Amino acid sequence: MCGIVGYVGNKRAMPVLMGGLKALEYRGYDSAGVVLPTNDGLMVIKIAGKVNELERLVNVHAELDSFSGIGHTRWATHGKPTEVNAHPHVDCSGKIALVHNGIIENHEALRESLIGKGHYFKSETDTEVIPHLIEQFLSEGDNFLHAFTKTAKTIRGAFALSAMYADDPRTIYATRLSSPLVIGKGDGENFVASDASPFIGQTNKIIYLKENEVASVTADSIKIFDLEGREVNPLVEKLEGALEAIQKGSFSHFMLKEIHEQPGRIEDAMRGKLIVGENRVVLGGVEKIWDKILNARRLIIIGCGTSWHAGLAAEYMLEEMARIPVEVEYASEFRYRHPVLDDKDVLIAISQSGETADTLAALKEAKKSGVTTMGIVNVAGSSIAREVDAVLYMGAGAEIGVASTKAFTSQLTVLALLTFAIAKAKGKISQKISQEIIKELSLLPQKAAGAFRDLEKIKSIAGALKHSNNFLYLGRGANFPTALEGALKLKEVSYIHAEGYPAAEMKHGPIALIDSKMPVVVVVPQDAIYEKVMSNIQEVRARGGRIIAVANDDDKKIASFAEFVIRVPRTLGWLGPIINSIPLQLLAYYIALERGCNIDQPRNLAKSVTVE
Repeated sequence: MCGIVGYVGNKRAMPVLMGGLKALEYRGYDSAGVVLPTNDGLMVIKIAGKVNELERLVNVHAELDSFSGIGHTRWATHGKPTEVNAHPHVDCSGKIALVHNGIIENHEALRESLIGKGHYFKSETDTEVIPHLIEQFLSEGDNFLHAFTKTAKTIRGAFALSAMYADDPRTIYATRLSSPLVIGKGDGENFVASDASPFIGQTNKIIYLKENEVASVTADSIKIFDLEGREVNPLVEKLEGALEAIQKGSFSHFMLKEIHEQPGRIEDAMRGKLIVGENRVVLGGVEKIWDKILNARRLIIIGCGTSWHAGLAAEYMLEEMARIPVEVEYASEFRYRHPVLDDKDVLIAISQSGETADTLAALKEAKKSGVTTMGIVNVAGSSIAREVDAVLYMGAGAEIGVASTKAFTSQLTVLALLTFAIAKAKGKISQKISQEIIKELSLLPQKAAGAFRDLEKIKSIAGALKHSNNFLYLGRGANFPTALEGALKLKEVSYIHAEGYPAAEMKHGPIALIDSKMPVVVVVPQDAIYEKVMSNIQEVRARGGRIIAVANDDDKKIASFAEFVIRVPRTLGWLGPIINSIPLQLLAYYIALERGCNIDQPRNLAKSVTVE
């Protein structure tokens, strides 16, 4: 959500900034802008629209001899997505320019105070108070670093800030609180960004700026201070990742590429953890809290959106196999409802980015109660990874498409490994069942590849249903979360209203909506409740609903009851969501394609939701 890129070095800054902004487009945004120093002061160019429109606007300045600058993509919170509300924002003098991710909670009081001191404002944003506050501190005798630091101490909320000062144009200033910001360390050049994607391929050295740290970045130096002005030694880490990871390759969209990557990513999620020959799972990331997990009174899983769906599927997995009580909570609600927690609980926070604001805030609040905490994240060095007592990485690689696909199946794979490890350690499964599970886990990549067999059929179904205004998704057991996730994917990328329901709950309300115009997607694997779901299908069929079934390869019965059948390989019931979600992702993608939607950057959505 929102993106920051800053550059100072030996290259012309404009092309670097534009490349960085394009790399950050996946985060979701509605306006964009840049600031560069010139002989006449700071030049700010911004637009309500996409980066390619901004690029056309700045092309006349492409050869400008500016070797530093900052760029930003904005996802609107305070104020509409207009040019005047776009970042960068400047102070009264125009000598300070600043970009901001996050929300400033005390902006109204600050704005009123600053107006009283003679400052004037142009935008509706909370961000604009920040350059004016820096200006005010400068007028009181502070140098820029001190004024910037005082500002960071004065504002409240969640923020990542990057600023430039016309009197010191070869320095970029940065700070953060509850919103990510990283520094790329190059050779004669340095970068500042929301994440590493803008400088992948240009440097492999990265500094994860910690909360309440202030950075002063020039071409040749990176100095970091705490809020009291004491210099601290930054930890320079090696950046893992290749340029190919943030490129589409031969695919038309990142979402399609990432759907097709899933068999390999599922294998990556298990690599080093699944020891087939020894019939065991090794989870090195949680060894130090393993006893706490095994002796936990209950597991509490928190997440948002797709990550919440993964947690809900894990509840079915863990309670069925490991026989341990599990509660799954929306992080956004959990943080405010004063939950009853103690040191006998283990809390698991799930987040692809590791920066989801609600999940991070809920995690911090829960830690006050003494719970043991664990994270399942995709991004090493992310805020959640640093905050928890132990972490498991899902190994999905960079996910650029806003609608999560491979991260979901990677999350489920890691949760399945955790389930097996707990169940075996607690003696809840026999040696024979243990061997069967290990075999099925090892076959997941192969079976995930098998979920693409009906690709052409999925394309034809998408063409037949593209004009539908509503969809209903049904599933039971662990495939109820699969139905929720399938409905979410369709909503996100095609803008069709869709709802996921437990199949048996359909008759308690949603059945009133079913008629010949209502497509109903039913996840119906041949598991222990197959016949129950078939009964629910009959109820839809009796009311004229159009049934799209996701069923196993060897199901010979389903074709008589469904208008469309998408086949997937069979696996154990509690592992089913890993396989069964893939055709639902493909269906959402191809319906969106048929409807001409902006698939990788759906309207109003952001990849990394770093505001409440």
